[in-house]
Amino acid sequence: MKILLIGEYSRLHNSLKEGLQHLGHDVTLISTGDGMKQFPSDILLKSKIKSNWFLKKLNNLLIRSFGVNAIQIEYNFRLNTFKDKLTNYDVVQLINEDPLGLAPKSNYTFLEFIFKHNSKTFLLCCGEDYTTVNYFLNPENGYSVLTPYLADKSLKNRFQFSLKYISEAYKKSHDLIYRSINGVICSDIDYSRAFSNNSKYLGLIPNPINTSLFETNTVEQPNNTITIFHGINTHSSIKKGSVFFTEALKIIKENYKEKVTIIETKNLPYKTYINSYNKADIVLDQVYSYDQGYNALEAMAKGKVVFTGAEQEWLQHYNLTSNTVAINALADVSYLVEQLEWLINNPTTIKTIGNNAKDFIKTHHNYITIANRYLTTWKDN
Repeated sequence: MKILLIGEYSRLHNSLKEGLQHLGHDVTLISTGDGMKQFPSDILLKSKIKSNWFLKKLNNLLIRSFGVNAIQIEYNFRLNTFKDKLTNYDVVQLINEDPLGLAPKSNYTFLEFIFKHNSKTFLLCCGEDYTTVNYFLNPENGYSVLTPYLADKSLKNRFQFSLKYISEAYKKSHDLIYRSINGVICSDIDYSRAFSNNSKYLGLIPNPINTSLFETNTVEQPNNTITIFHGINTHSSIKKGSVFFTEALKIIKENYKEKVTIIETKNLPYKTYINSYNKADIVLDQVYSYDQGYNALEAMAKGKVVFTGAEQEWLQHYNLTSNTVAINALADVSYLVEQLEWLINNPTTIKTIGNNAKDFIKTHHNYITIANRYLTTWKDN
């Protein structure tokens, strides 16, 4: 089968591509590399503006003054030179409703071209889009990455990326997509909650993880200390609830100086980040989620105890008991401290949960098994 994957998010499409290729399929991936993470692509839309300090400053001025983003224009220009390589695929999958970070009109035109020149097309919901943002904006639907915004509307500028999807300009692309696609697939429970009554919804397929890339690290800590890692991305720290981890770690550092080593980093490139917690026993991921995103899953694949989304809905979906595979993180400093203290005072439990986490990833997120599930869904729809 000839397959085109459009866009990248936290290595999802790279992992899926590897699984599909293992099964003998011809796969092309086009993306912008997912920002600073710079994941590889067969067709990589590079931005000269992003790599030049002066041009970045000038572009920020253009955005503030005229609402014009030169990077989007640059992406569209480069995309047009590759269009002949984006036709005649058996299956096309979009990572998102705006898979390449284009301006709304350019995105609409690009999607029209894709739908016209290819066979089946599917939308993957592994992040925010028109449907999920509208769902998250209703507090009755539970907490989400938009919870901080709902609590403090003065944060609106920090949530522009999320809120753009419900603007009239992006709604046009949304409507075009739903008129044209064969169906929508969700990557985890956070997003599937928003699609329970959606006629295009084809079900949840867990994120694929290429476990061969994440060898388990068995690290003997000096003086029997426990290492806790917290990697902060300042662009998404509010959505992830990083402040709750930071405050909890202050208390842990004060009370357990002799037992704990704490590592906090900021804005590391993906290739650096993925190895920065190799020596950690515990990894702090995010609080505003029901299920695990890629950072958590990759840490779990390494046998780490991860504080992340592990809500009751997730436990029921996988038939698990709480605190056996991951620690459900909440926006509550006292609760986080209590859970960390439990682990610090029970180091054998850390090893048990870490091993369970590694086994869970192999069982439910294996990239080849997941690729097969995608193939079945694509063929049946």
